[in-house]
Amino acid sequence: MRIIIIGAVAAGTSAAAKARRNGESHEIVIYEKDTYISYSGCGMPYYLGGEVENGEELTPRNPEFFKSKYNVDVLTAHEVLSVDPGKQSLQVKNLVTGEVFEDHYDKLILATGAAAAVPPIPGRELAHVFTLRNINDMYRIRAYLDTKSPKQAVIVGTGFIGLELAENFVKQGMNVTLVEMLPQVTPGLDSDMADMVESHLEKKGVLVLTGSTVEEIREKDVRISQDREVKADLVILATGVRPNVALAKTMGVALGSTGAIAVNAHMETSLPGVYACGDCIEQFHVVTGKPVYRPLGSTANKTGRIAGHNATGGDLEFRGVLGTGIFRVFDLTVAQTGLSTTEAEKEGYEVSISHNIKPNKPEYMGGREMVIKSVADKKDGRLLGVQIVGEEGVDKRIDVFATLITFGAKVSDLVHLDLAYAPPFSTTKDPVLYTGMIQENAIYGGRPLMTPEELTKLQAEGKTIQVLDTRVKKQFEAGHVDEAKNLPHSDVRGSLDSLKKDVITVTYCNKGTTGNAVQNILLNEGFKEVYNLSGGHKNFARFREHQKKTKK
Repeated sequence: MRIIIIGAVAAGTSAAAKARRNGESHEIVIYEKDTYISYSGCGMPYYLGGEVENGEELTPRNPEFFKSKYNVDVLTAHEVLSVDPGKQSLQVKNLVTGEVFEDHYDKLILATGAAAAVPPIPGRELAHVFTLRNINDMYRIRAYLDTKSPKQAVIVGTGFIGLELAENFVKQGMNVTLVEMLPQVTPGLDSDMADMVESHLEKKGVLVLTGSTVEEIREKDVRISQDREVKADLVILATGVRPNVALAKTMGVALGSTGAIAVNAHMETSLPGVYACGDCIEQFHVVTGKPVYRPLGSTANKTGRIAGHNATGGDLEFRGVLGTGIFRVFDLTVAQTGLSTTEAEKEGYEVSISHNIKPNKPEYMGGREMVIKSVADKKDGRLLGVQIVGEEGVDKRIDVFATLITFGAKVSDLVHLDLAYAPPFSTTKDPVLYTGMIQENAIYGGRPLMTPEELTKLQAEGKTIQVLDTRVKKQFEAGHVDEAKNLPHSDVRGSLDSLKKDVITVTYCNKGTTGNAVQNILLNEGFKEVYNLSGGHKNFARFREHQKKTKK
């Protein structure tokens, strides 16, 4: 059997390796129009920042490697011009010699990847404007950095690549401006979590302009909406990617609702004998079951393996994605998995939201605070999504949450996890367990939570609310929720007669634990409707600060 694979980055080479493991008699050929294959694209920002010293570390495999190890022919600088599914043939152009020749296949695997989405900004063709999608892009930027020594960088877009480049350019001594058309950075996060990322960027000296668009790129500056000008001798367009589907469309391969190639769980396209994998395909979400487009290297490797296996007679199935992602921005780690609050509400879920603020390990062992925001279904307690921002221990927890969501765990399952514990690694009750306890109390235990947004909205509507600050007087005087009454935990039981049992009551402390304790007292004493403020005053203060910034 002759297997042709178009594309030789993560998905295509994974497909080839798996196909070869399944049989030695197959003829396997990969056509790649670029000059680099099987590279680690996620490492490119760190090469530009000097953390990865040698760019060749990101390209450890070449065509000779695949020929010697897998007996796979990889032809770089070869572009597939057209495919005739009826004849099972293709036209290929050697980009070095200009020769065009015909090849044929028994099975075809499309691994054409994705390309940088470049907005139609005047000046985008200037010599100091770049995208970062592949190794050649990376080396072009590196050469520009080495020869021009730019000092003022403007990065358009605040996804993973944009933020990672911001960090690395600052470390190179540049002044960095981030421009984002949405009202927040990191579009996949909820706005309250994104605000923590934005504040951290600003503390590191990055100018962040949200709700802004680039109107024109000029030789020495960038003109931004609201008639603002920012100096720039380096511009990076990090405005996302789009799937490479032009060849698939001309072949007659069906596209999905996301605009990427539609495949079934076996990576089969609408055409018999034609498979697709990697960044050119749409996936489906584990929670909703609906099509999504989440181009990630980890997913590309998985789908490539499935395509290579099934093209050689196998029966593997893809089980979907959660959109799990993680990135570092200076000394902060940001991670997410599953549905955000916005996505969950759009899907019709009645959500319970918790903000769990806990150290990753005991403070006496140098523990650093994490904010874990969880989203769960109020009706059945299913965990829907989690976002975490913190300095340490984020990677460990997000992977636990991703596993739980994948297997349909409910919040009540979290508290029963037998997680590893020792002081250098965790607290006795791991933050994952605490998240489960908070949500279990809220959904099953009659101890509901209220977010800062919900509290502020109720106050703005003029609702009668009893807000109790359960911290000591000194903390209350340093800052508190509007209209709050200071009633320290130690004084609550002796002050019950001064409180109204039949109005909405909201309790809070600094982070949430003591607020919950007072909530329990009030509910046990017959108060009708008592909420604990999610994440306490610390979370509320961040919310109010963000409100002030957005009103300016």
